[in-house]
Amino acid sequence: MFHFMITSVVFLAIYLFNSIKIIREYERAVIFQLGRVQTTPRGPGFVWVFWPIETAVIVNTQIVTLDVPPQDVITKDNVSAKVNAVTYFRVIDPIRATIEVQNYQYATSQLAQTTLRSVIGESELDDLLSQREQINSKLQEILDKQTDPWGIKVVNVEVKHVDISEELRRAMARQAEAERERRAKIIAAEGEFQAAEKICQAAERMQNHPMALQLRYLQTLVEIGNDKNTTTLFPIPIDLLDAFKPKKGA
Repeated sequence: MFHFMITSVVFLAIYLFNSIKIIREYERAVIFQLGRVQTTPRGPGFVWVFWPIETAVIVNTQIVTLDVPPQDVITKDNVSAKVNAVTYFRVIDPIRATIEVQNYQYATSQLAQTTLRSVIGESELDDLLSQREQINSKLQEILDKQTDPWGIKVVNVEVKHVDISEELRRAMARQAEAERERRAKIIAAEGEFQAAEKICQAAERMQNHPMALQLRYLQTLVEIGNDKNTTTLFPIPIDLLDAFKPKKGA
């Protein structure tokens, strides 16, 4: 009788251990009854599973951070590069994530790698460096569409790092330097053009007002005197030199 009670207690403890499940707030229990999945997952909180008729598969519904390893890709303009990214996704349908795919995290990782190579191969290097947000949005849209049958929602995809060869880096540096020099020359030329326009306007104004030229001369003398310069300038009208010019027919 004593052995029977001990056996019963042990059996009851094993049964309770396999039947009682405490599901956390971020988890759901997918129940299989005689191998058939139930239509509604259970949890969170205390869940009773009628073992061995029922079995439970616990699925985490938190956002998963998936690091996509560096991928060797060739861009649209035939540039070799290594690109890595990070993917954020979560399970929104625990039942489909359990029965539609064997290992949804591994499957999502492999799909993210192939999608990254495909999208980067369709983009040029300049677009990859300057239009990062558009590429991230395109990656997220493709991954979300392909993982939707698995009950997975891709929240975000970010391209982290683009590694290119040292020769290409030097070429890009020379290109950027040449671009800066071009802009500097254009700005200098525009400045000269604007200065020439202002000088022409000043000459026209002085031509209409001869006294303005005399005032400008006096201002120049004041500026020279402030520099403690002993040089004195005397303006000579150009008209006085007309008397020394040879006359026509002479």
